[in-house]
Amino acid sequence: MPSDSALSIVWIYPDLLSTYGDQGNVLVLEQRARRRGIETETIHVRSADPVPETGDIYLIGGGEDRPQILAAERLRRDGGLHRAIARGAALLAVCAGYQIMGSTFGGEEGQPVGGIGLLDISSSRGPARAVGELVAEVDAALGLPTLTGFENHMGVTHLGPGVRPLSKTVKGVGNGDGFEGCYAGHVVGTYLHGPALARNPALADLLLSWRAGQLTSLDDSPYEALRQERLSTVLQP
Repeated sequence: MPSDSALSIVWIYPDLLSTYGDQGNVLVLEQRARRRGIETETIHVRSADPVPETGDIYLIGGGEDRPQILAAERLRRDGGLHRAIARGAALLAVCAGYQIMGSTFGGEEGQPVGGIGLLDISSSRGPARAVGELVAEVDAALGLPTLTGFENHMGVTHLGPGVRPLSKTVKGVGNGDGFEGCYAGHVVGTYLHGPALARNPALADLLLSWRAGQLTSLDDSPYEALRQERLSTVLQP
């Protein structure tokens, strides 16, 4: 990102995919950038609009089956997100948005629906809905602390060789195979709501650093105290 330009945050299809407070991820990025003196501009892209190719960080949230199918169809036709990622943009895709990034996902009746093929994953309907708190230990290569959030989905996600698991589940279901989410390059997919970046500010900083470079440290002690309280409550016997 050029030093004289604002960091561009793109919120994809809030009219289709914006459940469980996922728009809070946008607010967290704005706030953490602002605390460091980084100027931001946020673009809300509704489903009738083209996805801009020149953004820095893209976010997409969760939603119900029919809106998820519509979002996948429109993103495939549009192609803007693919071109943005090819340019080096970062992406955080949550729940339904995560599933859309793969080759297929389960539709309203469990039928396979085509995704947009941005990640080497495929998803299908699981045997039962995964609902509740989720705790996971992040891939050491990313250098992040334990992730915390909640999940509410029917999906089972299978990872191909083109991605790495984002984290290993300690509590919860995640992908359904002992891992939660995945990542490849600057693209992160996860089932974490909460919203994810409010409960995991280090993940927000990772996304910011991918586009803004090395970040100055912040005093996050009040937030970390709340994180630790939540983790200890969730993980207690």
